Amino acid sequence: MQDYRLDGLARRVTERRAATSSEGADVDTALTVLVVDDDPDVRELLQDYLTDSGYEVLLAEGARTARALLAERTPDLCLLDISLPGEDGLSLARFLREEYDLAIIMVSGAGETLDRIVGLEVGADDYLSKPFDLRELRARIKSVARRYQRGAKMEVAPPTETTRRVPFGAVLLDLDSRQMFAADGAELPLTAAEFDLLKALHERPNRPLSRDQLMNLTRNRDWDPFDRSIDIRIARLRRKVEADPDRPQAIRTVRGVGYMFVPGGRA
Repeated sequence: MQDYRLDGLARRVTERRAATSSEGADVDTALTVLVVDDDPDVRELLQDYLTDSGYEVLLAEGARTARALLAERTPDLCLLDISLPGEDGLSLARFLREEYDLAIIMVSGAGETLDRIVGLEVGADDYLSKPFDLRELRARIKSVARRYQRGAKMEVAPPTETTRRVPFGAVLLDLDSRQMFAADGAELPLTAAEFDLLKALHERPNRPLSRDQLMNLTRNRDWDPFDRSIDIRIARLRRKVEADPDRPQAIRTVRGVGYMFVPGGRA
């Protein structure tokens, strides 16, 4: 029995109904959440609670089942336990980030700081430690979902005379097709949220931008206490656009402020 399950079925049902009732009708009914957890009781609990909260829920007991479900449809968000049998959650998260444009919230045991750091580095949008409150889980799902707009993957199109490909670090950013290319012309993976962030930085060169400004520019929503997406996406983008991600030249950190795009890597 995992430590964040409620004690007994009656208590589980009571808390689930009370929490859902207190949250009222403010639900995100269009969202689909993929829950990947090897514990059947945890999957049942999360399915009951999230379904009552207005979400469509898909269940997978491990990476293999999750991959099979993803081959048929792409959810809006994946709630992913790190400790899975066989292929672990970190490996699956890396695969999700490379192949799909969806939000990822990772779950792990309390105090496992290394897992948290690695989880964020491989591309998770948020992180929850066990034990967690179901209402906090829902708040984090809503926070991540609000700022994470899933865009349809666009087909690769050859450059035309009207295509605007601009240099950004070691890559080229196509402002019209919303794609990113290496110097040799090969397309590089780029999510809709990542493109929006690169575009916001590109349009304001040599200008320090705070995390709040970047959040408003890319999603037109205010920052909230659960939000870590800008820092996470900056770290992810540096691995894509910088010649040396450990010594970034294109996306500079401005201490006490935020981040700044430096064309040509020069201040």
